[in-house]
Formats: sequence, structure tokens, C-alpha cells
Amino acid sequence: MLGKGQKRGKVKVKVGDRVWLSESTSSFDSEDIVLHPNEMGIIASLELGQRVFIDDGEIGGRVSATLQGKVAVSIERVSSKKGWLKEGKGINFPDSRLTIPSLTDFDLRCLPFVCKHAHTVGYSFVRTPQDIRRLRDAMQTQGGPKPSVVYKIETPDSVANLPALILEGMKTPPFGVMIARGDLAVEIGFERLGEIQEEILWICEAAHVPVVWATQVLENLQKSGMPTRSEITDAGQAALAECVMINKGAHTIPVLRSLKEIMERTSGRRTKKKFTLGPLHIARDFFQRD
Repeated sequence: MLGKGQKRGKVKVKVGDRVWLSESTSSFDSEDIVLHPNEMGIIASLELGQRVFIDDGEIGGRVSATLQGKVAVSIERVSSKKGWLKEGKGINFPDSRLTIPSLTDFDLRCLPFVCKHAHTVGYSFVRTPQDIRRLRDAMQTQGGPKPSVVYKIETPDSVANLPALILEGMKTPPFGVMIARGDLAVEIGFERLGEIQEEILWICEAAHVPVVWATQVLENLQKSGMPTRSEITDAGQAALAECVMINKGAHTIPVLRSLKEIMERTSGRRTKKKFTLGPLHIARDFFQRD
């Protein structure tokens, strides 16, 4: 990250500022704020007016200029109180059709170590059955037992293709699905998250696929030692999944104790996802495609 006023990998930003996304560090002034996406090819996929979100949507803007090898993003919203743009945070492009593969060159370089040492591997930004086949083929070239795969559902494509992803995953069980709610909320819109996570749970329950409920579970308790009322309710919903992922923090033991008590109290009032099931829009849209 480059930028005037940068301090230990972070820089202050405010509404109206301009941030550059670039694959190189050349042709910038010392005052410019420049971010470098991890993967090559992202910049060329961006168009004027498309939204860009940084740090799980904490900072949002739109592409305001496109030049050779770089684009400018005008900041329209800064939700964090201090307004720090930090190094290493994720960037989402919900309006853009990115051409980069889900299985990157870096992933392929890591695969020998992963297959040798891991029991389970998470597959980020999986979008199509072809992505699953590419990973499966790459793992077949490695000797020894293969780790199980958890497909992280975090893009509109992965939601729309969920039935096909599950069918492809059934060819090489066991596997699981993660509702990666951080990126998913930014990609599909926060207003749709409740609806979509319920549908993912329903479809996976019908297919006997285990689900990981991820992102910000009891996060305020983990960071400060005091939970919010809303995250207690959210933790109760997490009991609908087979596995719950918590983030790192200073209060892990209280988080585990609270989560255990919440789940013991809520699980006695229902059996998994045995609710009155309405129409599943993901499945309907999947089967109505041309």
C-alpha cells in the first residue's frame, strides 16, 4: 500500500478521497493511495461505475476512471469510526465479472503441502462445477490420501450454482459447504443475507451435506468480552449448521462457553432445519435456466 500519511500498513481515508487499484507501483505520486490486488487480471475486468468494497464493506466506492493497468475508485462511504484503510484487507467487486480462476497459481503451488498435511481444505470463491473439477484433477496429481473440501459460498455465482456444486461434490465425498457470510453479504447485498443463508441450509439439509456457519459469530464478545443482543440471536441460528466458525480474539474461552450454552438451549426446541419449507428460489432459478 502506498499513500501519504500511511502508518504501519494503514492510511486514513474519507468520503470523496480517491484510491487507486493497480498491478504495479509505477506512475504514482507519493500522495496517492494505491492498493495492489493479489491476483493479476482483476484491473482489466473493472468498468466505470462499478462498485468496489473494501474490508467486508467497511469502505465503499465506485470506479471513477479506468487507465492502462490501473483504475481510480472514488470513496462514497466510510463506515468505520476511525476511517483507516488497512493493508491486507479483502476487496469485493459485486458488479464485475472477474476473469481470474478460482484455483489460482498460488493455490496450485500450495497444493503439495496441503495434500500432505491437511485433513480438510477450504475452497474460496468457488463458482462453477468446473472449479471443483479443476481442484479435483489437481489433487489427483498428488500422492497419498486427499483432504476433504469445504466449498465456500460467497459470490452470486456460487449461490446460483449451488445445486450443481453439490451434485459435483457428491462425485468425491466427503465434502461440505461454508456459508461465508462476510464476502457473501457484500456480494449479494446485506438485505438478502438472511434469505440466502436459510436457503443454503435447506438445500444442504436435503442433500445431507454438512454446513459451516461462518463470519462474526459472537464477534463483539470475542473482541470486548461483552456480547450484543443481536449476536446472541445470531448464535442461536448457528445451531442450524453442523459446524460454527469463530474468529480469533482475546475471549475465546468465554465465546466457546456461551456458544455451547446457547446451542444447548436452542437445539432442544427444534430438530435441525425441520421448519415449514417454502419455495426455494435458488433451486427454482437453477432449474428454470435455458
